[in-house]
Amino acid sequence: MKMVESSEEEDDFPSMESVTPQSKIDTAYQSKTEKGIRKICFELLDLKDAVENLCSNTRTKYLAFLRLSDEVVEMKHELNDIQKHISAQGILVQDLMSGVSHELEEWSRAGGDALQPDDNPQTHEFDDIFSTEVEDRRMQFLEHVDVLLAEHKIEEAIDAIDVEERNHPELKGPGDSATDEGSSFKAALFKRKVLLENHLIEISKQPSVGIRELKKILSSLQKLGKDSLAHQIFLKSYGSRLQRSIEDFLALCPCYPETYSATLSNLVFSMISLATKESGAMFGDNPVYSNKIVQWAEWEIESLVRLVKENAPPSETSSALRAASVFVQASLNHCSALEAQDLKLTKLLLVLLQPYVEEVLELNFRRARKVVINLVGSDEIMPLSPRFASPLSTFSPSSDRMLVDCGMRFIFAVKEIVEQLTRLTILHFGGNILTRISQLFDKYVQVLIKSLTGPTEDDNLTELKESVPFKAETDSQQLALLGTAFTIAEELLPMVVSRIWNVLSESKEAGNGVADNLLPTTNSSIDPKEWRRQLQHSLDKLRDHFCRQYVLTFIYSRDGEARLDAQIYLGGEEQDLIWDSDPLPSLPFQALFGKLQQLATVAGDVLLGKDKIQKVLLARLTETVVMWLSDEEEFWGILEHDSAPLRPIGLQQLMLDMHFTVEIARFAGYPSRHLHKISSDIIARAVKAFSARGIDPQSSLPEDGWFVETAKGAIAKLLIGGSGSESEIDEDDEHIIMDDEIISDSDDSPSSLSSVESEDSFASAQMEELESPVLTDSEN
Repeated sequence: MKMVESSEEEDDFPSMESVTPQSKIDTAYQSKTEKGIRKICFELLDLKDAVENLCSNTRTKYLAFLRLSDEVVEMKHELNDIQKHISAQGILVQDLMSGVSHELEEWSRAGGDALQPDDNPQTHEFDDIFSTEVEDRRMQFLEHVDVLLAEHKIEEAIDAIDVEERNHPELKGPGDSATDEGSSFKAALFKRKVLLENHLIEISKQPSVGIRELKKILSSLQKLGKDSLAHQIFLKSYGSRLQRSIEDFLALCPCYPETYSATLSNLVFSMISLATKESGAMFGDNPVYSNKIVQWAEWEIESLVRLVKENAPPSETSSALRAASVFVQASLNHCSALEAQDLKLTKLLLVLLQPYVEEVLELNFRRARKVVINLVGSDEIMPLSPRFASPLSTFSPSSDRMLVDCGMRFIFAVKEIVEQLTRLTILHFGGNILTRISQLFDKYVQVLIKSLTGPTEDDNLTELKESVPFKAETDSQQLALLGTAFTIAEELLPMVVSRIWNVLSESKEAGNGVADNLLPTTNSSIDPKEWRRQLQHSLDKLRDHFCRQYVLTFIYSRDGEARLDAQIYLGGEEQDLIWDSDPLPSLPFQALFGKLQQLATVAGDVLLGKDKIQKVLLARLTETVVMWLSDEEEFWGILEHDSAPLRPIGLQQLMLDMHFTVEIARFAGYPSRHLHKISSDIIARAVKAFSARGIDPQSSLPEDGWFVETAKGAIAKLLIGGSGSESEIDEDDEHIIMDDEIISDSDDSPSSLSSVESEDSFASAQMEELESPVLTDSEN
């Protein structure tokens, strides 16, 4: 098989006989490869020896270079010593020549020598020698300064010039005077000083110059007599450092929207403080430089305020208000600290801050007004703590939910603004803020007035005709609306602004320190009583509008006819009410009593625990009725007309109605002097009208106490339902008529509402005595 395979391979590869065997190839090339490797090894060894020799030579030469450098340094020191020695010898020779010349002059004067110095050949020769020595020494000095300038040894050159000027004070100043002795040397020296000055200025402009290098430059300029220029460079350098710090921080401002202003304030005022200290250390207490520091500081503060405004969040946001407040706090604290360095910058800072802070406050309060007024379509949650939310939530069952939400929005908006304020912001802008809060409350009250139904006579409230998000139509809803406003004004708002009042009161009590030095005289001064009067004025508008529309709804029927008109007191054949077994007030006043009783019942449920509000409201309602009657010209026009059929019973009925109205208020526990006065004026006017028609009040009117007792009795009868009711009047307006019984006249004197009678009529036999304080008009 092997032979067969071999033959087959030979057939496949017929040229195998010409192939060189591998053994022969290995033998032929092995010797050449070994030779090449040996050659390369020898070459590498030679290269190694060459590298070692080179390193050895380099080390030897480096050591020689070091020795040569040391020798050069030693020679340099020796040359400096020789130069100093030569300078000392020159100064010694100069002093010796000056002394010899002085001695010769004294000897000549003492010996009576009459020859002039110019005529003495020896003296002239000595002066020539002396002048030559001085010129040589000056030339050497200038050459020495030039060498130092060429070697950039600025400090040494300035020290040499400083020593020369101290030895020769006449060299100080510019060298352009040709009349001075040595003016050429002085001019040459001045040129070198200018070169040094320019060189120092160029160095100071380099951004890499540090504090130590700057101090050396400024000190050198001072030695050259350039104190003003040195101070100017000093301020520019600190300004440049401050600008670089601000630029590095500005990129981070968006990350800190509420505190960036404090950081900027720290950067600027810290640099001002440092510059003030360094200026005092380097330039002393020179007033010129102190004024320049103040001017520079004022310019930097103006730039700071402008920078804070440019990088602030939108002015209508709470973040902007917080940033402004933090800025005021930090900046005023820094100003207070700078006063120890005789830098008084507080007034300037306040002047610059006022427009900025007022702009932020104005836009924040505009946003607050939108939050309070724009309720439709707003689902934003206003988180309030139970301390503020609970008093308002009590009105939710009796009113529209949006009414309570409006009150909560108002408190939230004010609370959010107050929380952003810092102590010094309150000290300086507290009065402005409180005024704006009272104005915001007035806007809130206008929203409530718009939600009350009924006619309005207030021409100033033109917005009442606009659509409102909620309406208070029932008595409970309207009382809840009033209760919400009074709760905010009397309870919640004082709690929210208590922090402002506390800060202002503490500053007044302290009377010294920061508060005494920084507190302005106009912006933060506000009387708490005056502020509360502003709130009360807004509440009075709301209360009066409610009372007016409530009374007008009661007085006028749906057809627009007055239920309470003069016809009630005209006509009739009766002569006196005295003989009536059951005299009562006229039907409109009986209905008034019923309406007030009904409203008092609803108020007791809606305004539970708020007795003061109930009494004030009911008292004002009663006053509004008699005020309308007092001012109704149509009523008095009919009553006072010559053709009016007046009878004594009409006057008696009118007086009984007025006494009845006063006793209603006294019975319910809200007596009012204002009500008493208006009722007395109505009675006096009615008596005058009846007297003008020939009716004698003395003979037509009963005794004074009769009206009081009759009014008390009428209240008691109406309480137990013994006579007319409110429903009769509400259902049929035409039933308001007078009884037609004839009563004989048995009265002797007119009746009036005196204060003594009113005090006596406070209670009746059918009720407990009510001890309520009299509510004056101002209290109402």
